Amino acid sequence: MIARLPSGQPYAPPAGLSVLHADAQILVVDKPSGLLSVPGKDPGLEDCLEARVRAAFPDALLLHRLDMDTSGVMVFARTRLAQRHIAWQFEKRSLEKRYVARVWGRPAGDRGRVDLPLICDWPNRPLQMVCHARGKPSVTDWALLAVEGAASRLAVSPLTGRSHQIRVHLREIGHPILGDRFYATGDALAAADRLQLHAESLTLRHPEGGAWVSYTAPVPF
Repeated sequence: MIARLPSGQPYAPPAGLSVLHADAQILVVDKPSGLLSVPGKDPGLEDCLEARVRAAFPDALLLHRLDMDTSGVMVFARTRLAQRHIAWQFEKRSLEKRYVARVWGRPAGDRGRVDLPLICDWPNRPLQMVCHARGKPSVTDWALLAVEGAASRLAVSPLTGRSHQIRVHLREIGHPILGDRFYATGDALAAADRLQLHAESLTLRHPEGGAWVSYTAPVPF
């Protein structure tokens, strides 16, 4: 029987585990698009990045997630001390995250900031929405990398870490991410066979010694 996501979409994640870096304190991997970060609640959704990582590295500890459709860099801790150290960096927003996105159309200008509060759209979860009354502060910076026909390639840096933040913010400024089955429609949805959003790099202080380190996963689109 084919496993299905709550949306009814078949769940057929790609195989394998791509390790970018491993030492005694941390593990860095490149998550493929189409693979859950953590197990789903429904039967058949046990296969996920966390399960694959722990099969190969039993001491790995989860620190953060990426959307199933998003690919790119994820870091795991390998000790409780490293987990606390890096979790503090996420909490204080002291680490640097850079994404690459291909979006529909060309934004006005070469760079910008989206500052719109977000909240879960409960009747339509897991979708998120802008809500000025009850939403949590959410800020995303973007910069134009290239114009590619009817699309544009952007470097994106989320300054907060809300669910679907980049996807909603880019849609709200009129430039949905190509292939985004949640927030794109028409030509923007049909323009790609996967979500064109990739966590390209993560820069943080290493929990052993505190030196800045940066890990990069090549953009697959």
